[in-house]
Amino acid sequence: MKLTLRQKVFFHFIIFTVITCTVWLLIYFSFNALNRKIQLINQKNDLFNIILEARRYEKNFFLRHEKSDLEKALSYVDQAASMQQQIENRFTGYIHDPELLRERTREIRSYRDLTAGFLKKMDEADSIGARDLKEARLDFQKKIVSLGRRITSETERIQDIEKARLYNLLEESKKYLLISLFVFILLAVITAFFLAVNVGRPLKVIENGIKKISRGDYSKIPQINTGDEFESLAQSLNNMIYELNKRSDQLLQAEKMSSLGTLTSGVAHELNNPLNNISTSVQIVLEEMDEPDDTEYKKELLKETEHQVDRARDIVRALLEFSRQSEFSSGEQNFRKLVDNTMHLIKGDIPSDIELNIHVPDDINVKIDSSRIQQVLINLILNSIHAMEDGGTLDVTAFENERDETFTFKVKDTGKGIDKENIKKIFDPFFTTKEVGKGSGLGLSIIHGIIERHGGTIEVQSELQKGTEFTVCLPK
Repeated sequence: MKLTLRQKVFFHFIIFTVITCTVWLLIYFSFNALNRKIQLINQKNDLFNIILEARRYEKNFFLRHEKSDLEKALSYVDQAASMQQQIENRFTGYIHDPELLRERTREIRSYRDLTAGFLKKMDEADSIGARDLKEARLDFQKKIVSLGRRITSETERIQDIEKARLYNLLEESKKYLLISLFVFILLAVITAFFLAVNVGRPLKVIENGIKKISRGDYSKIPQINTGDEFESLAQSLNNMIYELNKRSDQLLQAEKMSSLGTLTSGVAHELNNPLNNISTSVQIVLEEMDEPDDTEYKKELLKETEHQVDRARDIVRALLEFSRQSEFSSGEQNFRKLVDNTMHLIKGDIPSDIELNIHVPDDINVKIDSSRIQQVLINLILNSIHAMEDGGTLDVTAFENERDETFTFKVKDTGKGIDKENIKKIFDPFFTTKEVGKGSGLGLSIIHGIIERHGGTIEVQSELQKGTEFTVCLPK
């Protein structure tokens, strides 16, 4: 039974996960045991130091016979008993010999009981007599010294045993780490082999087939016998190649008709409004031809008709300019003067609620095709105006870049901005986000061509509801 690629990946993932989790659990428990061992040794260290303190005061007592030394020794023994009990409660499972631990606990308690008992006799010194007290002290000294020595030596021996076990655990942990490294390398090799055989090789065959198709070679790609999705994909590609071979002429013709349809549609929508306005104005003039008192009104209609004719002519001119380049002619031009002339041309199209700011130095002289760059300015400024339906600010700036002998001009607005998904398309012919009939989508495409013809670049930055900035950089 052949498995699909999804099933192969799933089973491989399950096996990889189980092995990885097993190895990491072993490492986790090993390091957890190490951590507990270290804590145990630290506790044993503290216990050993406390016992040594108790014995130090014990020796002081036998030298000076002062009750305060024995009381101090008893307080340390109490601490040692408490700590020994904690060790017994917390680390029973991590101790080499639990019975040895319990024996040390009993000895520490005996040590405490002997010390506390002799202190009680010292409190009763008056009733038992000096001679009996001295004999009791000698007996206490004999027992306590022997017991203390045994506790100290045994505690130290247990420490050494636990340290040896800790070193053994460290060695085992190293082995686990080496084993885990080997396992992961083995899993990586198996995974790489799995991907190479089940994914890499079929993908390479399909990639080579697609490259051949992109070069116009519609020969079939080799059959893939993996029994999974790649085999099905290869078969689908071969079916597609068969259809491409069969209908290549029809597809080429359809592509031509699609381009022509897009061009005709864009121009038709753009010309529709001015033609309707011209038709309406002419009808009104014809109907009121015999009315001698409406001369001014008729003049206004004829002026509007002329304006719409100019608009239609500009549309056709823009289309012709886009479809075939006229002779390119560059000459020395003062850029400030060009901007001023451009603003005079479109002054009537700037609404009163838009604030216009021009920051262009008077001394920028550049070698450009002035009519084409003026077209760039007009289109960029009008686009900015259309983007600010509720008013805003329009900035036109320019400056020289002395370092690389270029100059830059920018047109920035505070309009509605452009979606990120549309920014890459705005220079494509006939792409527009305006409503039908309000834009052909040729403006920015023509601008892009003009800037490239000058050997320059044009960039756009935009943010929704904050505005758009076009930056044009041209050689001086």
